[in-house]
Amino acid sequence: MLYTNLNHIESAEEYARILNENENVTIICGRMGPLCIPVYRIAEELEQKYSHVKIYDMEYDNPESYFFHALPEVQNLMEIPFTIYYKNGEVVKATAGLQTKNQIIAILDKEFAAPVNA
Repeated sequence: MLYTNLNHIESAEEYARILNENENVTIICGRMGPLCIPVYRIAEELEQKYSHVKIYDMEYDNPESYFFHALPEVQNLMEIPFTIYYKNGEVVKATAGLQTKNQIIAILDKEFAAPVNA
C-alpha cells in the first residue's frame, strides 16, 4: 500500500479505464522509498495546479503493475519510481528515479501545456 494523497491504481483494468477516459495522465509507479516519496510529494503539490492532468500512483510490487514492467519505455530504466506521462493513452515521456519539482513541471508544461493561471 502506498501512503500518499494521490489517487491509487490497484488493477490493470482500472489502469486501462483511466487511460481510456482521460486525455492527460501521469502515473507514478514506486514504493515508499527514499527516491519515491519526494516524487509523490511533488505530484501531490502540483495536482491542483495541473487540474487538466490526472495524477495517480501505483505500487511497484503489486502484481497488477505488470504492464509498467513491460512498457518498452521503462525497459532500460534502473531506478524507481517510474513516472509515465500519457497523452490520449500513448506514452509521451517516461522517467525513473528522483525528479525535482522543476524537472516535473518542465515535463508537464511540455507534454500537457502549461496551466492557464500558472
